[in-house]
Amino acid sequence: IAPSPFSPNPLTKGKRMEIADLFKVGASLIQSNSDDATTELNVDDIAKALEGLVGNGQGGVNLLPFVSGLGENGLGAIVGSWLAQGENKAISSEEITTLLGADKVSEFASTLGISEESVKSALAEVIPQVVDRATSGEGGIMDEMLSNAGGPQGAMEMLGKMFR
Repeated sequence: IAPSPFSPNPLTKGKRMEIADLFKVGASLIQSNSDDATTELNVDDIAKALEGLVGNGQGGVNLLPFVSGLGENGLGAIVGSWLAQGENKAISSEEITTLLGADKVSEFASTLGISEESVKSALAEVIPQVVDRATSGEGGIMDEMLSNAGGPQGAMEMLGKMFR
């Protein structure tokens, strides 16, 4: 079994993966998945499309789509598993559309020139890994989000509102 591209590298242990590298790894996973439609795609094109889909326009990941409205769409436990330590719960193709929005999925498919079905399947496989990796490790996105939310107490209040 080949190591996961998200497995800790002893040379970079404790260092957060750069977001651009994260998009490249996600792009490689999409390119090498079992769907023939994605195998011919250019990794750089996929990475750029991923950045457009989940990037914040400032070299980071916009987690707002993943945390806003979680209580409303019933995906809180799934997305929460990606943000927390431990095993990531799977998400279906239909749920990925609910999470990201049909317009974003359609735009991603159009950018890459492949079917929405291929995109939904690929994103359902890759997004949990990208979000998990982006939010793990010291100095990661979660640290940045906590500071922007007023620390752990502010984040807990925000999460409490989402899951009421």
